[in-house]
Parts: sequence; structure tokens; C-alpha cells
Amino acid sequence: MDVRSGSGAADGRETAGPAAEPVTKPPRTTQADRRARTRAALLESAARGLSRYGYGNLRLEQVAQDAGYTRGALYHQFTGKQDLALAVTEWVHDTWWQEVGRRVERERDPLAALLTLARGHAVYCRRDIARVAMALRLEFAGQDDHPVGRAIEEGYRRLVERCTGLVTAAREAGALPDGPPPRTLALAFVGAVEGTSIALSGQAPHDESLVAGAAAGALGLPYGTGGHAGPARAPHSQAT
Repeated sequence: MDVRSGSGAADGRETAGPAAEPVTKPPRTTQADRRARTRAALLESAARGLSRYGYGNLRLEQVAQDAGYTRGALYHQFTGKQDLALAVTEWVHDTWWQEVGRRVERERDPLAALLTLARGHAVYCRRDIARVAMALRLEFAGQDDHPVGRAIEEGYRRLVERCTGLVTAAREAGALPDGPPPRTLALAFVGAVEGTSIALSGQAPHDESLVAGAAAGALGLPYGTGGHAGPARAPHSQAT
């Protein structure tokens, strides 16, 4: 038994009683926390706006309003539209990596990694922020001198390079048939994943298996209803 001194006893004797419950105060919100929340809300709002309207038609006042803030709050975080768009591209890449990329990296089998990427991207695209990369890539096609265009192309290049490496490894393991050069196949794979994910927007839960099926088809594989790619065809030598 926990025996405590009774402060209210006139004779000073000890009295037993329940231990007082500590009062826990909620942690105080710091200015840095509030700034981070504001920034995250503005980035997500801007990503939706870029996905729907593109860079040229993006209105900063609307971005701020949709996020629940004033235009002044937006300018307190970003210097203008270009700065905001660059921050959005980085934020989208980071969120994609956290939700999809990490799962892909945990796969030891290269073919499993490719199909994990396809399924994960389909789930990621259930939020309309996922369209921002494709929308900006189309809008800035050929504009290598624009910072936003360069940032989008760099992210796309890294994705294609990663998929090219996985295609090469899968072929070396005998999991993929011979065919087009690995980078060409990786481009087809990425196009199938991105395009089908966007086309199937709002079609959950079927989007995940259908996107994986389209990706498997681009890789030259059958894809069963159970969500697994079929065996690769026997490798053959390309004509010389």
C-alpha cells in the first residue's frame, strides 16, 4: 500500500489514500509546428490545382483559399508560383517515395519490385495529387530552360532509370522474356502504370489489379486474376 502524508490531518498522522492522478497538459503547438501544417496544406492544395489546371492556369489565391488560408499566408511560405510549383514537385516525389518507393526497395525479386511499384502507384493515384507529375511533364515538354520543367524531367528520368535497372535484373534472372531494349521496355512500363492509374481514377479497388495487369502486359507477361504475373516465355535471341 502506498502511504502518503495527509496534509489535512490536524494531528500530523499519516493517512492512506489513493495516489493523485498527474495532470497531463496537451503539448503546446510551436510556431514551427503551425508553419509546417500550413505549408503541408498549401502544398497539397497546389498539387491538386496543378493536376487539374496545369501551371499556366494555376491561381495562387485559389490555392490558398482551398487550403483554408489567405493569399498572404501563401506568400509567407513561397515567393511565387514558380517557387510553389518547385516545392510541390519535391513534395510529391517525397510522398511517393514514402508510400510506394520504400515498398519497392524492400522487394528482393526485380519482377516483384516492378509489380509492387505498379500496384502501389495505383493506390497512390487514388488521391488526385498524383496527376501533377504527368500534367506538368506534358505542359513543359521541350522547355528544358524552365526550372519547373527541369525538376519534373529529373524526377521522371530517375524513375525510368530505376525501372530500367529492374527490367535488366529481371531478364538476367529469367523472369522476363527477351524483347525491346531494357530502357524502351521501362518507358512502356512507366507509361502503362501512369496512364492506366489515371484512367481508372475512382475505380477502387479494381484499379490496383488492373494497373498491375497493364504493367505486366507492357513487360510481355500474362497476369492472372490472383494478382500474380505468369511465367516468362522462353528467352529467344534477337535477330541480328
